[in-house]
Amino acid sequence: MNRKTALFLIHGWLMATTLFAQNGVLVFQSDFGLKDGAVSAMKGVAMGVSPNLKIFDLTHEIPAYNIWEAAYRLLQTAPYYPKGTVFVSVCDPGVGTDRKSVVLLTQSGHYVVTPDNGTLTLIAEKMGIREVREIDEAVNCLRNSDESYTFHGRDVYAYTGARLAARAITFVQVGRKLPPEVKKIPYQQPVLEKGILKGTIPVLDVQYGNVWSNIPKPLVTKLGVKTGAKVQVRIYSKTEKVFDDRVALVNTFGESNEGENVAYFNSLLNFSVAVNMGNFAEKYKVSSGPDWRIEVEK
Repeated sequence: MNRKTALFLIHGWLMATTLFAQNGVLVFQSDFGLKDGAVSAMKGVAMGVSPNLKIFDLTHEIPAYNIWEAAYRLLQTAPYYPKGTVFVSVCDPGVGTDRKSVVLLTQSGHYVVTPDNGTLTLIAEKMGIREVREIDEAVNCLRNSDESYTFHGRDVYAYTGARLAARAITFVQVGRKLPPEVKKIPYQQPVLEKGILKGTIPVLDVQYGNVWSNIPKPLVTKLGVKTGAKVQVRIYSKTEKVFDDRVALVNTFGESNEGENVAYFNSLLNFSVAVNMGNFAEKYKVSSGPDWRIEVEK
């Protein structure tokens, strides 16, 4: 190797190291809830690694075992954090089984520490996969926890995430490199087919019962629908139709009457439906996830 090539490689390594350097920010998500000390224990482990970490909560109210919602909440939040942020997501009904424990580095420079059980479905799709590494639990595991098989959130994920965020380890030291792919949950992609918009209901606006879809505003525009017009909205649970009615598309809830069904674009600029000053999901018994579909037609 000549000097020019060596310098080029060193420069490239330094640029990559800077571009994807961990920034000391650690964000936790889980389905643990806050009724007991599980979340606090994970934070305690992280602080034991470095008291200088900046620790935040994404949410700990993921419905129990709901891997899909964990995937969605990650995508909803991660893009708003700076590159180098480390996310620890623990929704792990398969804890103790042979599912892999991994760290994903996105193309945007974010790290996600999680079981590879579908949690990475949307992050991988929308933010891209730069590299995936399997956590070497012989090294990256809380000391004296090797006989505990049911709290990997504390013993493996919080510990590894904290060490990575604090730069106590490099990404390479997480463990062996895996192929750039993750386990994915199948769902209805947003499409416009023969004058009908089709999508999934990835999540509910849980505080108000509004129903969010993954159909982006440009597709609605492509359908030829403008604000003030009414559209036919159909909602399905698998093959069962649970809602079928015409709904006005509004910019704000103030453009409709209390108790009226409306369509609008949510904070992610995706097509959504609601009851003004009411709870659409509760009223029509609508839930969310990959088994729930929505169609929109002029």
